[in-house]
Amino acid sequence: MRYDQNDRESSNVEDRRGEGGGGFRLPGGGIQIPIGGGGMSITTLLIIGALMLFMGINPLDVLLGTGGQINMPDLPRTERPVTRDRSPGNIPGLPGSPQTQAAGEDQEKAFISKVLADTEDVWTAVFKSFGRTYDDPPLVIYSGITRTACGAGQAAMGPFYCPLDQKVYVDLAFYDELKRKFNVSGDFAQAYVIAHEVGHHVQHQLGILDKVQELKNRADDEATANQIQVRTELQADCLAGVWANLNNQMKNRLQPGDVEEALNAATQIGDDMIQRKMTGRIIPDAFTHGTAEQRVRWFKAGLEAGRMDACDTFNTSNP
Repeated sequence: MRYDQNDRESSNVEDRRGEGGGGFRLPGGGIQIPIGGGGMSITTLLIIGALMLFMGINPLDVLLGTGGQINMPDLPRTERPVTRDRSPGNIPGLPGSPQTQAAGEDQEKAFISKVLADTEDVWTAVFKSFGRTYDDPPLVIYSGITRTACGAGQAAMGPFYCPLDQKVYVDLAFYDELKRKFNVSGDFAQAYVIAHEVGHHVQHQLGILDKVQELKNRADDEATANQIQVRTELQADCLAGVWANLNNQMKNRLQPGDVEEALNAATQIGDDMIQRKMTGRIIPDAFTHGTAEQRVRWFKAGLEAGRMDACDTFNTSNP
C-alpha cells in the first residue's frame, strides 16, 4: 500500500497496550455478542426466508430506501508515483522495519491509524451519498486482555468489533500469529483485517447487526445460529472489498501484489482451513466466518463491484 509521512492518521486510535496480560491463540474475532436461545427452527432455506422477512428482499432496500442501488459519490483521485520497492522499512508508518520491538509497534500503530483514517474517509463519503451520517468507530490496540462493553476482550478472540460500544479491538500479536502459523503477511493483508472489522461497524450503523441478532436469538441450536453468523461475516468481507475499491479510487493506494495478499489472508483464515490446521478435521456446523472459498469470493465481489448492493449475503442460497 502507498503511504507516506503526509498521509493522515486517525485520531480515533486508543492505545491500551501494557494494561492487560495473558496469552494469545487463534482463532476468534468477528463480532463480540452473545448467542441466545429461542424457539424457532430454521433450515438453511428458512434462514433466508426469515432474513427476507426481517430485512425485506434486500436488507439495503429497507435500511436505505434505495432499492438496493446506492449512487456512489464521485470520488477524487489523488495521483501518486508508482512505488516498486515494497519493503515496509522504506515507507514511513508501515510495520516490519528492522528496528527495535517498541519502534516496530509504533510503526504498526501508525500504519493501523492510516488505514483507519482511510476507512473514515471512504465510509463518510458513501454514507453522505445516500443522506446518512457515518460515525467513525474508535479502534483500541491492546495486549492480552482488555475491557469492552461486550465483556472482557481477549487476544484469543483475534480482532473483533463490539456493537455495544461501537469500537474495533486489535491485539497486534494477532498479525505475528497470522504470519507464523498461517503464512499470512503483507501490509494489505493487515489492512483487510481492519477493513473487515470496520465492515461490522457499517453493518451496525445500517441496523443489520440488530436484525441478525434477533434471528440468532430465535435459533434453537448453535449450528443454526452459526449459519446466520457466517452470512454476517461474509458480508463484512464483501464490505472490506468495497472499501478497498473505493479507497483506491480516492487515494490510489493499491500496489501490485496487494490484492493477492488480501486473498491469501481470506483463504488462510477460512473456517475450514483453520479447523484443518488446528484440529486436523473439518466441522461445518461449527463454522462462524465462512470457508476459504466463501471469504475469497465475497471479498472479490465487493472489490470488483465497489458497491454495497453487491454484498447481499443473506438472500442467496449459496452464501
